[in-house]
Amino acid sequence: MAKKAPSKKTKKKTQSSASGDPPFDVRALESFLSQLGPSPETDDPLAQAQDIMWDAWDLTDRRRRIALAKKALKISPLCADAYVMLAIEAAADNDEALDLYRRGVEAGEKAIGEAAFRDDVGHFWGILETRPYMRARQGLAQALWALGQRDEAVAHYRDMLRLNPNDNQGIRYLLIDCLLTLGWDGDAAELIKRYADDGAAAWAWSEALLSFRRGGDTASSRAALSRARKTNRHVPAYLLGHKKMPRQLPTYISWGGVDEAIAYVEGAAEAWAAAPGALEWLAAAAPSRAPRRVKPPARKG
Repeated sequence: MAKKAPSKKTKKKTQSSASGDPPFDVRALESFLSQLGPSPETDDPLAQAQDIMWDAWDLTDRRRRIALAKKALKISPLCADAYVMLAIEAAADNDEALDLYRRGVEAGEKAIGEAAFRDDVGHFWGILETRPYMRARQGLAQALWALGQRDEAVAHYRDMLRLNPNDNQGIRYLLIDCLLTLGWDGDAAELIKRYADDGAAAWAWSEALLSFRRGGDTASSRAALSRARKTNRHVPAYLLGHKKMPRQLPTYISWGGVDEAIAYVEGAAEAWAAAPGALEWLAAAAPSRAPRRVKPPARKG
């Protein structure tokens, strides 16, 4: 289902996004910043196509979004965001989405040029022109994972963090779930240490799962679980199936809220299921679900 993006002409104040971005829509900011810089040449096809895509992200109508993406590609086949839109809205299955994301990555690479991969490593997201490429590459990695090409997906995530270690996209959250699902505990530990200051529930809960994977039910793993609960107490109910996951995921999350728990469990459920005994350990440590006792009313007379 398509998600509505805020208008490109304004900054929309919201709670923090699931990817850890600042509290406004990323594409809205990109459009705003592009207007502050030098005006693009009117005969620049890629600039024209990108402007069409900012309009497309504003829309909720699937057919109109697809139509604008196709229009953008007719103007410039180097418009990576157009391929991303088609992968989201028009792909019939994961294989078709994978092909569209690959084409988007290739288009993005040509658009930004080889020099960017030499001179701009370390701050890719700080350059507006690289962002469509990074979006296409994230989609490519996710499609690869969905199709079982997991080593390749992890390789893409790793390289994206090399290009942009500040990780404005929240790639580390996708990668940590992958590493824990695959049982690559050493790599997971290194990633958690690399972003040790991350205060999101996803990081605390990932650390708790890793601690259990490495040592089982120990004082250390129980302490990690306790810290995770303090960041978000709603996670166990969704991980253990006491509450059903919604059909549509939240667009934005609030720290410690139900929406944050849902966003985490959507990505991490497979990792918890892949760790023998982890869900049973969590269930045993979960607070009692016994009904609360109610004091009977005092008798009259």
